[in-house]
Amino acid sequence: MDNSFLDSDIFKWVILPLLIFVSRMLDVTLATLRNIFITKGFRNLVPIVGFFEVLIWLISIRQIMQHLDNPMTYLGFALGFAAGTYVGLHVESRLALGLQVLRIITHQDCTNLVLALKRQNVGITVIDGEGGKGPVKIIFTIVKRKDMEMIRNLIRDNNPLAFYSIEDIRIASQGIFPQKQGISSALDKIRAVFPGSKEK
Repeated sequence: MDNSFLDSDIFKWVILPLLIFVSRMLDVTLATLRNIFITKGFRNLVPIVGFFEVLIWLISIRQIMQHLDNPMTYLGFALGFAAGTYVGLHVESRLALGLQVLRIITHQDCTNLVLALKRQNVGITVIDGEGGKGPVKIIFTIVKRKDMEMIRNLIRDNNPLAFYSIEDIRIASQGIFPQKQGISSALDKIRAVFPGSKEK
């Protein structure tokens, strides 16, 4: 690249801070995903993501150290960190990794809800309980995060007054889950390349 361009004001005050912003955003996005992959048990993906995360970080911090007199590089670095955190969480929410346990408690007749869940091939356990206002039915199920919105819609449609709580879990043995439809997801393709990267 022409040295005169690298020494120009437009490169120093606009292009360089923008490049640092983009690189920092990428490395923080990867860092966020790496931490999520660790908690979800995708061990084979973690070193690969970590490699590119640190490589991008080194490139951006090198530019900062070479331009300590340029406050715009600091601003680009800080804004990139904030943007990377947001993007990483957004990407993770779209991937919808992991399993969640759902507890539904209702004092109303839950027959329609139970049938609706079974029609979607959702494995459930129904037990009798005692609530503050009398007898209740308690429905337990473990579902994949990507299916949770569908389950919540079933609750709203069939038993809108039911109380329910959702928690993330790391490991579940066995289980009945809704069948996948259509083309395999991007996550399935990742698992095909890295067979050890599985949800447990």
